[in-house]
Amino acid sequence: MSDDPLGGTVRRTVLPSGLRVLTEAIPTMRSVSFGIWVTVGSRDETGPQAGAAHFLEHLLFKGTHKRTALEISAEIEAVGGETNAFTTKEYTCYYARVLDEDLPLAIDVMCDAVADSLLEPADVETERGVILEEIAMHDDEPGDEVHDLFARAVYGDHPLGRLISGTEETVTPMTRRQIQSFYRRRYTAPQIVIAAAGNLDHATVVRLVRQALRGTPLDTDPAAPGTPRRNTPAVRTKPAAVLVEPKETEQAHVILGCPGIDRVDERRFALGVLNNVLGGGMSSRLFQEIRERRGLAYSVYSYASQYADSGLFAVYAGCAPGKVDEVLRLTRAELARVAADGLTEAEVARGKGMSKGSFVLGLEDTGSRMSRLAKGELLYGDLMPVDELLARVDAVTVADVNTLAAELLGRPMSLAVVGPFGEHDFAG
Repeated sequence: MSDDPLGGTVRRTVLPSGLRVLTEAIPTMRSVSFGIWVTVGSRDETGPQAGAAHFLEHLLFKGTHKRTALEISAEIEAVGGETNAFTTKEYTCYYARVLDEDLPLAIDVMCDAVADSLLEPADVETERGVILEEIAMHDDEPGDEVHDLFARAVYGDHPLGRLISGTEETVTPMTRRQIQSFYRRRYTAPQIVIAAAGNLDHATVVRLVRQALRGTPLDTDPAAPGTPRRNTPAVRTKPAAVLVEPKETEQAHVILGCPGIDRVDERRFALGVLNNVLGGGMSSRLFQEIRERRGLAYSVYSYASQYADSGLFAVYAGCAPGKVDEVLRLTRAELARVAADGLTEAEVARGKGMSKGSFVLGLEDTGSRMSRLAKGELLYGDLMPVDELLARVDAVTVADVNTLAAELLGRPMSLAVVGPFGEHDFAG
């Protein structure tokens, strides 16, 4: 148990099955966010299985032995609550947000859906059609597509380089038996974390969870809880490359970047500061140079993605096709300048302030606090106290940032482009 100076009391219980329950009691709230997090994502699929985790996410709301699909959604909506789910490359989350008095209902409905889904053949076919439409819609969004193209440029055929949704070629032939097998092999109690934040009582949440899971496939023999995904060797990335997806768009979408650092690297706090200053906001170097001074792009930003054993650092820009060469020239020049000369003391101070402010402001609602509990347990095996996290950011020095910048921004860069280009030479 721990007390959070910015909110409530955090408690953790491990059930005999290995399933973990974490809560943060915030008596001043009148709502509760409840989430079921599974340590399974698209990187856990084989090539022919690509899209199985996302397919399963769709299906778990389609009906159980106790409820139809309509009843699952109607029971939560009848009390003004909301439910949703999402799949990432390393985990899947199912969540609900309700009034505090309706938490027992949310626990029963969500646990039922995740633990005891029927995966009826007719529902598999219906959702297959929905997912194929989702994939087609994604292909019509070049601003999204370019991020997947960049991941492929860096990771190639590795699961981190694949689409979370899978492709038409993998989703179309996927059978109910394959999905059912993925479900029962991967959705086991030790790989699940349940997290809740808001006006709640920890002991009551634990009791309600145990009650909701009794007699389901997650009510299993005693087992040790799972551990964070850390024991894999570092992912081998591809040599720097240029990937272009010709598409008749009004705007060119480009991403220039390189392999970054993994999520447990101690330099991640320095990376956050570097990212803030380079392209993390309207005062960032890239935004000021490319949009404010020259008006070359509406959107330009940098970002970092971190996984258990790898990471990415990249710059995105959306601009008129005729301006893409100049945008890339300016971006490369700014990256080279920061790699060679580093950031100033004032810039580092501003980047640290942005990191601390965005983190604390992000804790203003129960959903973000629930996510923080679950990610701390799933991804790190521990929940870093808010004060410690802020202290870690404060401890970042100018030398820390500039040493990382010299190493990271000096790496060979891959480029992903989606836009109306045929034989255009992006090699420079």
